[in-house]
Amino acid sequence: MWSFDPRALEVLRRLEGAGHRAVLVGGCVRDSLRGVSPHDYDGATSARPEEILAACQGLRCIETGGRHGTVTVLSQGMPVEVTPFRRESGYSDHRHPDQVEFTPHLEEDLARRDFTINALAWDGRQIIDLFDGQRDLREGIVRCVGDPDTRLEEDALRLLRGLRLSAQLQFTLDTSTSDAIRRHTPQLVLVAWERIFREFSRLICAPGVEKVLLDFPEVTAQIIPELAPSIGFDPRSPHHCYDVYTHCVKTLSGVPPVPALRLAALLHDVGKPASFSLDKQGVGHFYGHPDHSVTLARQALERLRADGATRDRALVLIQRHHLPVEPTEQWAGRWLARLGQDVLFDLLALKRADALTCAPHPEGTADVDGALQAARTLLARPHCLSLRELAVNGRDALAVGLSGPAIGRALAQLLEEVSQGELENSRPVLLRELEQLARDSVK
Repeated sequence: MWSFDPRALEVLRRLEGAGHRAVLVGGCVRDSLRGVSPHDYDGATSARPEEILAACQGLRCIETGGRHGTVTVLSQGMPVEVTPFRRESGYSDHRHPDQVEFTPHLEEDLARRDFTINALAWDGRQIIDLFDGQRDLREGIVRCVGDPDTRLEEDALRLLRGLRLSAQLQFTLDTSTSDAIRRHTPQLVLVAWERIFREFSRLICAPGVEKVLLDFPEVTAQIIPELAPSIGFDPRSPHHCYDVYTHCVKTLSGVPPVPALRLAALLHDVGKPASFSLDKQGVGHFYGHPDHSVTLARQALERLRADGATRDRALVLIQRHHLPVEPTEQWAGRWLARLGQDVLFDLLALKRADALTCAPHPEGTADVDGALQAARTLLARPHCLSLRELAVNGRDALAVGLSGPAIGRALAQLLEEVSQGELENSRPVLLRELEQLARDSVK
Protein backbone atom coordinates (compact mmCIF):
# COMPACT_ATOMS: atom_id res chain seq x y z
CA MET A 1 0.00 0.00 0.00
CA TRP A 2 1.34 3.40 -0.94
CA SER A 3 1.68 6.23 1.52
CA PHE A 4 2.23 9.98 1.47
CA ASP A 5 4.17 12.23 3.80
CA PRO A 6 1.86 13.42 6.61
CA ARG A 7 3.26 16.94 6.19
CA ALA A 8 1.94 17.06 2.62
CA LEU A 9 -1.42 15.64 3.73
CA GLU A 10 -1.63 18.40 6.35
CA VAL A 11 -1.67 20.98 3.56
CA LEU A 12 -4.55 19.11 1.85
CA ARG A 13 -6.40 18.95 5.18
CA ARG A 14 -6.14 22.70 5.68
CA LEU A 15 -7.40 23.48 2.18
CA GLU A 16 -10.29 21.04 2.47
CA GLY A 17 -11.10 22.43 5.91
CA ALA A 18 -11.50 25.84 4.29
CA GLY A 19 -14.02 24.41 1.82
CA HIS A 20 -11.75 23.85 -1.19
CA ARG A 21 -11.03 20.74 -3.21
CA ALA A 22 -7.37 19.77 -2.94
CA VAL A 23 -5.24 16.90 -4.26
CA LEU A 24 -1.66 15.76 -4.48
CA VAL A 25 -0.76 15.45 -8.14
CA GLY A 26 1.94 14.48 -10.61
CA GLY A 27 5.28 12.89 -9.85
CA CYS A 28 4.68 12.44 -6.13
CA VAL A 29 1.60 10.28 -6.83
CA ARG A 30 3.36 8.40 -9.63
CA ASP A 31 6.37 7.62 -7.45
CA SER A 32 4.30 6.62 -4.43
CA LEU A 33 2.32 4.15 -6.54
CA ARG A 34 5.66 2.67 -7.64
CA GLY A 35 6.76 2.28 -4.01
CA VAL A 36 9.35 5.06 -4.33
CA SER A 37 9.50 7.91 -1.80
CA PRO A 38 8.78 11.18 -3.64
CA HIS A 39 11.56 13.76 -3.80
CA ASP A 40 9.04 16.59 -3.66
CA TYR A 41 5.31 17.17 -3.41
CA ASP A 42 2.97 19.11 -5.69
CA GLY A 43 -0.61 19.94 -4.85
CA ALA A 44 -3.47 21.31 -6.91
CA THR A 45 -6.60 22.98 -5.60
CA SER A 46 -9.80 24.78 -6.48
CA ALA A 47 -8.61 27.62 -4.22
CA ARG A 48 -7.20 30.83 -5.69
CA PRO A 49 -3.76 32.03 -4.54
CA GLU A 50 -5.18 34.36 -1.90
CA GLU A 51 -7.40 31.53 -0.62
CA ILE A 52 -4.40 29.18 -0.40
CA LEU A 53 -2.62 31.79 1.74
CA ALA A 54 -5.65 32.17 3.98
CA ALA A 55 -6.18 28.40 4.41
CA CYS A 56 -2.51 27.86 5.27
CA GLN A 57 -2.27 30.74 7.71
CA GLY A 58 0.28 29.92 10.39
CA LEU A 59 2.51 28.05 7.95
CA ARG A 60 5.19 29.87 6.03
CA CYS A 61 3.92 30.53 2.50
CA ILE A 62 5.87 31.91 -0.46
CA GLU A 63 4.18 33.03 -3.67
CA THR A 64 6.43 31.45 -6.31
CA GLY A 65 4.30 30.77 -9.36
CA GLY A 66 3.63 34.09 -11.10
CA ARG A 67 0.57 33.91 -13.30
CA HIS A 68 0.20 30.19 -12.52
CA GLY A 69 -0.62 31.20 -8.96
CA THR A 70 1.71 28.69 -7.29
CA VAL A 71 2.20 29.05 -3.55
CA THR A 72 4.99 27.10 -1.84
CA VAL A 73 3.75 26.06 1.59
CA LEU A 74 6.34 24.97 4.16
CA SER A 75 4.72 22.25 6.24
CA GLN A 76 7.02 21.47 9.18
CA GLY A 77 9.94 22.48 6.99
CA MET A 78 8.89 20.47 3.92
CA PRO A 79 7.95 22.51 0.81
CA VAL A 80 4.68 21.64 -0.90
CA GLU A 81 4.01 23.55 -4.13
CA VAL A 82 0.28 24.24 -4.38
CA THR A 83 -1.18 25.56 -7.63
CA PRO A 84 -4.79 26.45 -8.47
CA PHE A 85 -6.57 24.19 -10.97
CA ARG A 86 -6.10 25.82 -14.35
CA ARG A 87 -6.68 25.47 -18.06
CA GLU A 88 -4.25 26.73 -20.68
CA SER A 89 -4.60 27.67 -24.34
CA GLY A 90 -2.82 29.18 -27.31
CA TYR A 91 0.80 27.99 -27.18
CA SER A 92 1.92 30.21 -30.07
CA ASP A 93 5.61 30.00 -29.13
CA HIS A 94 5.49 26.23 -28.44
CA ARG A 95 6.81 26.97 -24.94
CA HIS A 96 4.31 28.94 -22.86
CA PRO A 97 0.51 29.20 -22.89
CA ASP A 98 -0.81 32.47 -24.27
CA GLN A 99 -3.69 32.31 -21.80
CA VAL A 100 -3.93 30.81 -18.32
CA GLU A 101 -7.30 30.65 -16.57
CA PHE A 102 -8.08 29.31 -13.12
CA THR A 103 -10.89 26.77 -13.03
CA PRO A 104 -12.79 25.06 -10.21
CA HIS A 105 -12.59 21.74 -12.07
CA LEU A 106 -9.83 19.20 -11.36
CA GLU A 107 -10.71 17.39 -14.57
CA GLU A 108 -9.64 20.37 -16.70
CA ASP A 109 -6.39 20.67 -14.77
CA LEU A 110 -5.48 17.00 -15.29
CA ALA A 111 -6.36 17.14 -19.00
CA ARG A 112 -3.65 19.76 -19.69
CA ARG A 113 -0.83 17.61 -18.24
CA ASP A 114 1.88 15.97 -20.32
CA PHE A 115 1.83 12.19 -19.68
CA THR A 116 -0.78 9.86 -18.25
CA ILE A 117 1.52 8.70 -15.43
CA ASN A 118 1.89 12.36 -14.41
CA ALA A 119 -1.86 13.03 -14.56
CA LEU A 120 -2.68 11.00 -11.44
CA ALA A 121 -4.10 12.68 -8.33
CA TRP A 122 -4.75 11.68 -4.70
CA ASP A 123 -7.44 13.46 -2.72
CA GLY A 124 -6.66 11.89 0.65
CA ARG A 125 -9.07 9.01 0.08
CA GLN A 126 -8.63 7.67 -3.44
CA ILE A 127 -6.57 7.85 -6.62
CA ILE A 128 -8.17 9.94 -9.34
CA ASP A 129 -7.16 8.53 -12.73
CA LEU A 130 -8.95 9.94 -15.78
CA PHE A 131 -6.48 8.77 -18.45
CA ASP A 132 -5.52 5.20 -17.46
CA GLY A 133 -2.28 6.35 -15.88
CA GLN A 134 -2.33 3.47 -13.39
CA ARG A 135 -2.54 0.96 -16.21
CA ASP A 136 0.39 2.61 -17.99
CA LEU A 137 2.31 2.63 -14.72
CA ARG A 138 1.71 -1.11 -14.27
CA GLU A 139 2.62 -1.88 -17.88
CA GLY A 140 5.65 0.43 -17.95
CA ILE A 141 4.45 2.80 -20.66
CA VAL A 142 5.01 6.54 -21.20
CA ARG A 143 2.00 7.91 -23.08
CA CYS A 144 0.85 11.47 -23.73
CA VAL A 145 -2.44 12.66 -22.27
CA GLY A 146 -4.88 12.87 -25.17
CA ASP A 147 -3.48 13.66 -28.62
CA PRO A 148 0.35 13.49 -28.52
CA ASP A 149 0.80 16.06 -31.30
CA THR A 150 -1.27 18.56 -29.33
CA ARG A 151 0.69 17.91 -26.13
CA LEU A 152 4.07 18.30 -27.82
CA GLU A 153 3.03 21.39 -29.80
CA GLU A 154 2.12 23.05 -26.51
CA ASP A 155 5.67 22.74 -25.14
CA ALA A 156 8.43 21.29 -27.31
CA LEU A 157 10.48 20.41 -24.22
CA ARG A 158 7.88 17.73 -23.45
CA LEU A 159 9.39 15.47 -26.10
CA LEU A 160 12.71 15.53 -24.25
CA ARG A 161 10.91 15.07 -20.93
CA GLY A 162 9.15 12.01 -22.35
CA LEU A 163 12.48 10.49 -23.35
CA ARG A 164 13.92 11.29 -19.94
CA LEU A 165 10.96 9.65 -18.17
CA SER A 166 11.34 6.58 -20.37
CA ALA A 167 15.05 6.37 -19.49
CA GLN A 168 14.56 7.23 -15.82
CA LEU A 169 11.79 4.70 -15.20
CA GLN A 170 13.00 2.30 -17.90
CA PHE A 171 9.53 2.41 -19.44
CA THR A 172 8.57 1.93 -23.09
CA LEU A 173 7.26 4.88 -25.08
CA ASP A 174 3.78 4.37 -26.50
CA THR A 175 4.00 4.10 -30.30
CA SER A 176 1.86 7.16 -30.99
CA THR A 177 3.90 9.16 -28.50
CA SER A 178 7.27 8.08 -29.94
CA ASP A 179 6.06 8.83 -33.48
CA ALA A 180 4.98 12.30 -32.37
CA ILE A 181 8.36 12.87 -30.69
CA ARG A 182 10.09 12.17 -34.01
CA ARG A 183 7.75 14.53 -35.86
CA HIS A 184 8.23 17.35 -33.38
CA THR A 185 11.98 17.04 -32.80
CA PRO A 186 12.76 20.11 -34.99
CA GLN A 187 10.67 22.24 -32.60
CA LEU A 188 13.40 21.91 -29.96
CA VAL A 189 15.00 24.96 -31.60
CA LEU A 190 12.20 26.98 -29.99
CA VAL A 191 13.22 25.98 -26.46
CA ALA A 192 15.77 27.93 -24.42
CA TRP A 193 19.13 26.15 -24.33
CA GLU A 194 19.21 26.36 -20.54
CA ARG A 195 15.98 24.35 -20.32
CA ILE A 196 17.27 21.81 -22.83
CA PHE A 197 20.55 21.39 -20.95
CA ARG A 198 18.80 20.78 -17.62
CA GLU A 199 16.52 18.13 -19.10
CA PHE A 200 19.25 16.57 -21.24
CA SER A 201 21.56 16.32 -18.22
CA ARG A 202 18.87 14.39 -16.37
CA LEU A 203 18.31 12.16 -19.40
CA ILE A 204 21.96 11.18 -19.84
CA CYS A 205 22.23 10.29 -16.14
CA ALA A 206 19.16 8.03 -16.20
CA PRO A 207 19.60 4.23 -16.06
CA GLY A 208 17.88 3.56 -19.39
CA VAL A 209 19.66 6.26 -21.38
CA GLU A 210 21.48 3.91 -23.77
CA LYS A 211 18.29 2.55 -25.33
CA VAL A 212 16.73 6.00 -25.61
CA LEU A 213 19.72 7.64 -27.31
CA LEU A 214 20.13 4.71 -29.70
CA ASP A 215 16.41 4.69 -30.54
CA PHE A 216 16.26 8.48 -31.04
CA PRO A 217 19.56 9.59 -32.61
CA GLU A 218 17.73 12.40 -34.40
CA VAL A 219 16.91 13.99 -31.05
CA THR A 220 20.55 13.83 -29.97
CA ALA A 221 21.58 15.38 -33.30
CA GLN A 222 19.01 18.16 -32.88
CA ILE A 223 20.45 19.04 -29.48
CA ILE A 224 24.11 18.43 -30.40
CA PRO A 225 24.39 18.73 -34.20
CA GLU A 226 28.14 18.17 -33.88
CA LEU A 227 27.27 14.49 -33.27
CA ALA A 228 25.22 14.13 -36.47
CA PRO A 229 28.18 13.02 -38.67
CA SER A 230 29.01 10.23 -36.20
CA ILE A 231 25.59 8.56 -36.57
CA GLY A 232 26.18 5.46 -38.67
CA PHE A 233 29.84 6.42 -39.30
CA ASP A 234 31.83 3.22 -39.90
CA PRO A 235 35.32 3.53 -38.34
CA ARG A 236 36.67 0.86 -40.75
CA SER A 237 38.89 -0.50 -37.99
CA PRO A 238 39.31 -3.93 -36.39
CA HIS A 239 39.56 -2.17 -33.03
CA HIS A 240 35.95 -0.94 -33.18
CA CYS A 241 32.75 -2.96 -33.05
CA TYR A 242 30.20 -0.16 -33.60
CA ASP A 243 29.65 2.99 -35.59
CA VAL A 244 31.05 6.08 -33.87
CA TYR A 245 27.73 7.30 -32.43
CA THR A 246 26.79 3.89 -31.02
CA HIS A 247 30.26 3.58 -29.50
CA CYS A 248 29.88 6.98 -27.80
CA VAL A 249 26.44 6.12 -26.41
CA LYS A 250 27.59 2.76 -25.09
CA THR A 251 30.63 4.42 -23.52
CA LEU A 252 28.30 6.93 -21.86
CA SER A 253 26.22 4.17 -20.30
CA GLY A 254 29.38 2.53 -18.98
CA VAL A 255 30.53 5.42 -16.77
CA PRO A 256 29.03 6.62 -13.46
CA PRO A 257 25.96 8.89 -13.81
CA VAL A 258 27.69 12.24 -13.31
CA PRO A 259 26.77 14.93 -15.90
CA ALA A 260 30.34 16.07 -16.73
CA LEU A 261 31.61 12.50 -17.06
CA ARG A 262 28.64 11.35 -19.15
CA LEU A 263 28.92 14.40 -21.43
CA ALA A 264 32.62 13.65 -21.87
CA ALA A 265 31.78 10.04 -22.76
CA LEU A 266 29.13 11.11 -25.28
CA LEU A 267 31.44 13.65 -26.92
CA HIS A 268 34.86 12.01 -26.55
CA ASP A 269 34.93 10.87 -30.20
CA VAL A 270 32.78 13.62 -31.73
CA GLY A 271 35.85 14.72 -33.73
CA LYS A 272 36.44 11.34 -35.37
CA PRO A 273 34.53 11.89 -38.62
CA ALA A 274 36.48 15.12 -39.24
CA SER A 275 39.83 13.39 -38.62
CA PHE A 276 39.13 10.16 -40.53
CA SER A 277 41.66 8.81 -43.00
CA LEU A 278 42.29 5.44 -44.68
CA ASP A 279 45.67 3.78 -45.00
CA LYS A 280 46.78 1.70 -48.00
CA GLN A 281 45.19 -1.39 -46.48
CA GLY A 282 41.83 0.35 -46.20
CA VAL A 283 41.99 0.60 -42.39
CA GLY A 284 40.56 3.71 -40.81
CA HIS A 285 42.58 6.06 -38.59
CA PHE A 286 41.66 9.17 -36.61
CA TYR A 287 44.91 11.05 -36.09
CA GLY A 288 44.52 14.04 -33.78
CA HIS A 289 40.87 13.30 -33.07
CA PRO A 290 41.03 14.32 -29.36
CA ASP A 291 41.86 17.89 -30.43
CA HIS A 292 39.02 17.90 -32.97
CA SER A 293 36.71 16.47 -30.31
CA VAL A 294 37.63 19.17 -27.78
CA THR A 295 36.93 21.91 -30.32
CA LEU A 296 33.51 20.51 -31.24
CA ALA A 297 32.61 19.62 -27.65
CA ARG A 298 33.46 23.14 -26.45
CA GLN A 299 31.25 24.56 -29.19
CA ALA A 300 28.37 22.26 -28.19
CA LEU A 301 28.66 22.80 -24.43
CA GLU A 302 28.87 26.57 -24.77
CA ARG A 303 25.78 26.61 -26.98
CA LEU A 304 23.97 24.42 -24.43
CA ARG A 305 24.86 26.95 -21.70
CA ALA A 306 26.56 24.24 -19.62
CA ASP A 307 27.87 25.62 -16.35
CA GLY A 308 31.59 26.33 -16.34
CA ALA A 309 32.58 23.54 -13.95
CA THR A 310 30.73 20.88 -15.96
CA ARG A 311 32.07 22.19 -19.28
CA ASP A 312 35.69 22.42 -18.11
CA ARG A 313 35.68 18.96 -16.49
CA ALA A 314 34.20 17.38 -19.62
CA LEU A 315 36.75 19.08 -21.88
CA VAL A 316 39.72 17.96 -19.76
CA LEU A 317 38.46 14.37 -19.91
CA ILE A 318 37.94 14.53 -23.67
CA GLN A 319 41.39 16.03 -24.23
CA ARG A 320 43.07 13.30 -22.17
CA HIS A 321 40.96 10.29 -23.12
CA HIS A 322 43.72 8.87 -25.37
CA LEU A 323 46.40 9.27 -22.69
CA PRO A 324 48.57 6.12 -22.53
CA VAL A 325 48.11 4.40 -19.18
CA GLU A 326 50.70 2.49 -17.17
CA PRO A 327 49.73 0.30 -14.20
CA THR A 328 52.47 1.76 -11.99
CA GLU A 329 52.64 3.98 -8.93
CA GLN A 330 55.02 6.28 -10.80
CA TRP A 331 52.43 6.88 -13.54
CA ALA A 332 49.60 7.22 -11.00
CA GLY A 333 51.58 9.70 -8.90
CA ARG A 334 52.44 11.85 -11.89
CA TRP A 335 48.84 12.10 -13.07
CA LEU A 336 47.36 12.49 -9.60
CA ALA A 337 49.64 15.50 -9.23
CA ARG A 338 48.70 16.92 -12.64
CA LEU A 339 44.96 16.27 -12.65
CA GLY A 340 43.93 15.68 -9.05
CA GLN A 341 42.18 12.62 -7.66
CA ASP A 342 38.65 13.34 -8.88
CA VAL A 343 39.61 14.10 -12.49
CA LEU A 344 42.02 11.17 -12.71
CA PHE A 345 39.44 8.71 -11.39
CA ASP A 346 36.88 10.07 -13.87
CA LEU A 347 39.43 9.75 -16.67
CA LEU A 348 40.17 6.13 -15.77
CA ALA A 349 36.42 5.39 -15.65
CA LEU A 350 36.07 6.92 -19.12
CA LYS A 351 39.03 5.00 -20.50
CA ARG A 352 37.71 1.74 -19.05
CA ALA A 353 34.26 2.20 -20.61
CA ASP A 354 35.87 3.31 -23.88
CA ALA A 355 38.04 0.19 -23.99
CA LEU A 356 35.17 -2.17 -23.21
CA THR A 357 33.05 -0.63 -25.95
CA CYS A 358 35.85 -0.81 -28.52
CA ALA A 359 36.77 -4.41 -27.72
CA PRO A 360 34.51 -5.82 -25.00
CA HIS A 361 36.99 -8.12 -23.30
CA PRO A 362 38.23 -7.67 -19.70
CA GLU A 363 41.89 -7.95 -20.74
CA GLY A 364 41.46 -4.67 -22.65
CA THR A 365 41.16 -2.84 -19.34
CA ALA A 366 44.06 -4.43 -17.47
CA ASP A 367 46.31 -1.35 -17.58
CA VAL A 368 43.46 0.95 -16.55
CA ASP A 369 42.52 -1.30 -13.64
CA GLY A 370 46.18 -1.51 -12.61
CA ALA A 371 46.59 2.26 -12.73
CA LEU A 372 43.47 2.72 -10.63
CA GLN A 373 44.76 0.29 -8.02
CA ALA A 374 48.15 2.03 -8.02
CA ALA A 375 46.46 5.40 -7.45
CA ARG A 376 44.43 4.01 -4.55
CA THR A 377 47.58 2.51 -3.03
CA LEU A 378 49.35 5.87 -3.24
CA LEU A 379 46.41 7.73 -1.73
CA ALA A 380 46.30 5.30 1.20
CA ARG A 381 49.84 6.34 2.18
CA PRO A 382 51.18 9.77 3.24
CA HIS A 383 51.59 11.58 -0.04
CA CYS A 384 52.16 14.90 -1.77
CA LEU A 385 49.97 15.25 -4.81
CA SER A 386 49.15 18.96 -4.91
CA LEU A 387 51.04 22.25 -4.66
CA ARG A 388 49.47 23.03 -1.30
CA GLU A 389 51.02 19.84 0.12
CA LEU A 390 54.49 20.74 -1.20
CA ALA A 391 57.03 21.72 1.48
CA VAL A 392 57.95 24.91 -0.44
CA ASN A 393 55.79 27.57 -2.07
CA GLY A 394 55.88 30.58 -4.35
CA ARG A 395 57.45 32.84 -1.74
CA ASP A 396 60.36 30.43 -1.42
CA ALA A 397 60.80 30.41 -5.20
CA LEU A 398 60.74 34.21 -5.25
CA ALA A 399 63.33 34.36 -2.45
CA VAL A 400 65.87 32.32 -4.44
CA GLY A 401 65.55 34.60 -7.46
CA LEU A 402 62.82 33.05 -9.59
CA SER A 403 60.06 35.29 -10.95
CA GLY A 404 56.96 35.31 -13.12
CA PRO A 405 56.01 32.12 -14.97
CA ALA A 406 59.30 30.50 -13.92
CA ILE A 407 57.91 30.16 -10.38
CA GLY A 408 54.95 28.07 -11.54
CA ARG A 409 57.14 25.92 -13.78
CA ALA A 410 59.62 25.26 -10.96
CA LEU A 411 56.96 24.30 -8.44
CA ALA A 412 55.22 22.05 -10.98
CA GLN A 413 58.54 20.30 -11.69
CA LEU A 414 59.20 19.76 -7.97
CA LEU A 415 55.67 18.45 -7.44
CA GLU A 416 56.03 15.95 -10.25
CA GLU A 417 59.38 14.69 -8.93
CA VAL A 418 58.02 14.41 -5.38
CA SER A 419 54.83 12.66 -6.52
CA GLN A 420 56.91 10.04 -8.33
CA GLY A 421 59.19 9.44 -5.37
CA GLU A 422 62.25 11.01 -7.01
CA LEU A 423 62.53 13.73 -4.35
CA GLU A 424 61.73 13.78 -0.65
CA ASN A 425 59.02 16.28 0.27
CA SER A 426 61.14 18.05 2.87
CA ARG A 427 61.83 21.75 3.01
CA PRO A 428 65.67 21.56 3.01
CA VAL A 429 65.70 19.19 0.03
CA LEU A 430 63.26 21.25 -2.00
CA LEU A 431 64.94 24.56 -1.17
CA ARG A 432 68.20 23.18 -2.55
CA GLU A 433 66.37 22.11 -5.70
CA LEU A 434 64.79 25.55 -6.05
CA GLU A 435 68.20 27.20 -5.72
CA GLN A 436 69.57 24.93 -8.45
CA LEU A 437 66.63 25.71 -10.72
CA ALA A 438 67.21 29.43 -10.14
CA ARG A 439 70.89 29.09 -11.05
CA ASP A 440 70.01 27.09 -14.16
CA SER A 441 67.52 29.74 -15.25
CA VAL A 442 70.21 32.44 -15.57
CA LYS A 443 72.74 30.36 -17.47
